[in-house]
Amino acid sequence: MGVLREAGIGTMNEMSLHSALKDLYVEPGDLVESEVGRYVVDIVKQGRLVEIQSGNFAAFRRKLGSLLEEHVVHLVYPVAQIKYIAYISPETGERLRRRKSPKEGTVWDVFSELVYMPSLLTHPNLRLEVLLVVEEEVRCADGRGSWRRNGVSIIDRRLMDVVESRVFSSPRDYVDVLPQDLPEEFSNKELGQALQISTARARTITYTLREAGIIHQAGKKGNQLLYRRPN
Repeated sequence: MGVLREAGIGTMNEMSLHSALKDLYVEPGDLVESEVGRYVVDIVKQGRLVEIQSGNFAAFRRKLGSLLEEHVVHLVYPVAQIKYIAYISPETGERLRRRKSPKEGTVWDVFSELVYMPSLLTHPNLRLEVLLVVEEEVRCADGRGSWRRNGVSIIDRRLMDVVESRVFSSPRDYVDVLPQDLPEEFSNKELGQALQISTARARTITYTLREAGIIHQAGKKGNQLLYRRPN
């Protein structure tokens, strides 16, 4: 990886997080923001492409599927294990306050996006890397943001540190990340309890892995579906 540089407010509508991650992966001789077929790719290396995607895999699915037909694709997905939220003045841009979010991201957060492309998970040309990072999200009460945030806009996302990396390049990698203390046949509720997440989020994981052919449905226990991991 390259050297992390401090990034300011995103340039050309690109969040600083995305720009900083490109800096980490780019090496001498690489092509940055280069055309490959009808698409623009973040980094073109000898023998592989690097795409950094922080969300919206539904929109990215067609591009990824097309690139995988002829190229090895290293897909990088950052998850904020620790997030700080900073607020700036809409008039002056001055920082007003900063707080730490109580939410802590995990590797399982990637499944909220993988659910849109389970058929690509086992493609031999795909290498998925989930990066757990420390991130600062910059917000501004400018009245133009989402109604869910009462009009507060997310102005930028900044990379503060990289904590951990998890790479998925084969079906076995997905199986190995499942909790080892799960029973041989497990329900969404049991998976949720093991991971300390909601049953609904666990259902997203089992759906994605089942549709990818990585785990298999094993029947029912009461009104709950059961799944079995391969040996």
